Amino acid sequence: MRTFLSLLACLLAGSGLQAQDIPSAEDQIAAAVMAAPEDMREGATVLGFDADGTLVTLREGDNNLICLADDPAKAGFSCACYHADLEPFMARGRALRVEGKNFQEVFEMREAEAKAGTLPMPEHPSTLHILSGPEGRYDAETGTVVDAYYRYVIYIPWATAASTGLPTAPIVPGGPWIMDPGTHRAHIMVTPVRPE
Repeated sequence: MRTFLSLLACLLAGSGLQAQDIPSAEDQIAAAVMAAPEDMREGATVLGFDADGTLVTLREGDNNLICLADDPAKAGFSCACYHADLEPFMARGRALRVEGKNFQEVFEMREAEAKAGTLPMPEHPSTLHILSGPEGRYDAETGTVVDAYYRYVIYIPWATAASTGLPTAPIVPGGPWIMDPGTHRAHIMVTPVRPE
């Protein structure tokens, strides 16, 4: 009986810790907007996680940027901010992953939907700003994200190397290049070189 009670106490304590592992809405917002250009942070909509780990809107914004807080259920740190015209694409990807679809299945389904016109894609270049790192974290005391790095993705659906003049691999470290050319997910990758 003592073993059972000890096990039960550990399980209850563990579930309490999981709920406590989800940062406050204020900290999630503060961390998420660090991925945004500074002049767009205050007006960005922020999506984050409630006490149950469900993705919710933490703050409605008044500009065209949506920021996604770090998912506390995943290892490392990753926040992203993107143009509102990318939301149908992003939301569809999240929904398909919740259904258990893998990367290739998500890609193929969104590709088919974009070609059919049922998944709206931006008609202009639209940027995704990412601040991430395997050891990254938000420091609430300083209001900064530490051990994380920026990279940028500019979505240009259906663009190709020929239509943009971009290579399909970086020519120099940190140089721009086009990934997934000719698809709904065509995008320019810009990954600045990390300081040593």
